[in-house]
Amino acid sequence: MRLLLMRHGQTHANVSGELDTAHPGLDLTDLGRAQAAAAARALADERIDAVYVSSRVRTHQTAAPTAADRGLPLTQLDGLEEIQAGDYEMRSDHDAVAGYIGAVATWLGGDLDHRMPGGETGEEFLARFDRAVRTIVEAGHDAVLVVSHGAALRTWASTRMEPHPDAPPATQPLHNTALIVLDGDPDSGWRMVSWQGHPVGGELLEDPTAEDPTGDLDPDDDGAVG
Repeated sequence: MRLLLMRHGQTHANVSGELDTAHPGLDLTDLGRAQAAAAARALADERIDAVYVSSRVRTHQTAAPTAADRGLPLTQLDGLEEIQAGDYEMRSDHDAVAGYIGAVATWLGGDLDHRMPGGETGEEFLARFDRAVRTIVEAGHDAVLVVSHGAALRTWASTRMEPHPDAPPATQPLHNTALIVLDGDPDSGWRMVSWQGHPVGGELLEDPTAEDPTGDLDPDDDGAVG
C-alpha cells in the first residue's frame, strides 16, 4: 500500500517554540490553515482512500480540507501522536528544547532504550506507532493520507523504511505540511517514494521566523533551539 505521511500545519506553539505534545494541543495559525488548504490542492491528483489523524486538534484541522474535497471522514487513530515531551511539555527554553531534540537524536543513533525525561522510550514510541500503521494497513486501503507530527514521522519513517540513497538525514527539517511517501507494508518493509521537507503547497507557505522546535531535529543547530 501507499502511505502519504504529512506533518500538520503551523500551530501557535510552532511559532512560539513551545514543545506542545499533550492532548488536545494548540490550534493552527492563519498560516497553518492556509497550508492545509494548499495541501488539499497539491494532493488533488493523488489517490487517497482514507484519511487518518492523531488525537491532536492540529492534525484534524490540517486534514479537514483534503478529506472534505473527497467526501472522506477523518479517522482518529491512537498511536499517531507526537513523541511525548514529558518533563519538557510546553517549555520553550533552550535546555528543554535541546533535551527533547537530544533524546530523539539518541534514538536515531540506535539507543532506543533511552527515555525522554518523564516520557517514553524509543522502543515504546516505535511500538505504538507501529501498531497504528498496522491497523491502517489491515483496513485494506490502497493509498492513505496520515496527518501526524514532525518528530514522530521522521523517527518512524527513517527507522522503518529500507535504506535509500536519496533519503535525507532524519534530523533534516520537516516543515509544516511536508510530505513523506512510502510504499510497502509492515511485513515486507517500507520503500521511500519521495521525501519533501517543504510544505506541499509551496515554499512560500513557510515561516522562517517561527521557532518550531520539532521542525528541526539537529541538536547541533543552535537556531533550532533558540
